[in-house]
Amino acid sequence: MYTMNSLFDLSQEYETMLNQGIKFSGEAKEYFIRGRIEDLIKLLPKGSGIHKILDYGCGIGNTAPILREYFKEAEIIGTDLSSEALKYASDIHRLLNVKFIHLNEVPLNHFDLVYVNGVFHHIEPHNRVEALKGIHSFLKPLGLFAFFENNPWNLGTRIVMSKIPFDADAHLINPLKASQLITQCGFRRASKTRYLFYFPRILSFLRFIEKHLANIPLGAQYHILSVKKSDASLTN
Repeated sequence: MYTMNSLFDLSQEYETMLNQGIKFSGEAKEYFIRGRIEDLIKLLPKGSGIHKILDYGCGIGNTAPILREYFKEAEIIGTDLSSEALKYASDIHRLLNVKFIHLNEVPLNHFDLVYVNGVFHHIEPHNRVEALKGIHSFLKPLGLFAFFENNPWNLGTRIVMSKIPFDADAHLINPLKASQLITQCGFRRASKTRYLFYFPRILSFLRFIEKHLANIPLGAQYHILSVKKSDASLTN
């Protein structure tokens, strides 16, 4: 099992550290969460029945309220390795009808969608295949895997991460390598890699063109949507 930076156990300080980094963008965390989820929704195949969602590496549960807003009827479960973070998430989101459970308790072949954001740069490169195989096992056949990561080809991303203490151990993964690993671990691509978040708030008047830049690999984050193969044979 892979391990993450112990700073994730400092649940209340996590929020302060996150805000310290993203203030460079001029936006609050909700702006980025909404941007990711809205991009995902645009890519969902017609007729997709998203009834069970896993927020993998949920930390203190920042994404839970916004997932609940967009997927009102879905079962939403957040999972992490940090018991302290999960307890904190359960306490602050207790009215949302969202469950938070340890990674070791996640049911197999259960989810229609696994959402992952900014987790894999905290996983040691030699442990990423194991993590992806775990995600594969949590999904139903033909379940969807929405993979979001920070883009190492974006200078702003590197500046922001340099200001966040819990990213001190980050091993950024570029979009090409991420795509290769995801395919290796029993998924097929459902769309081209998409690139998000080009302009900070001070240049927000330019954001109307971001939808035309989604295929240019310079956004602050990237999004790979994949499907679990029903007959996948996983490699080592």
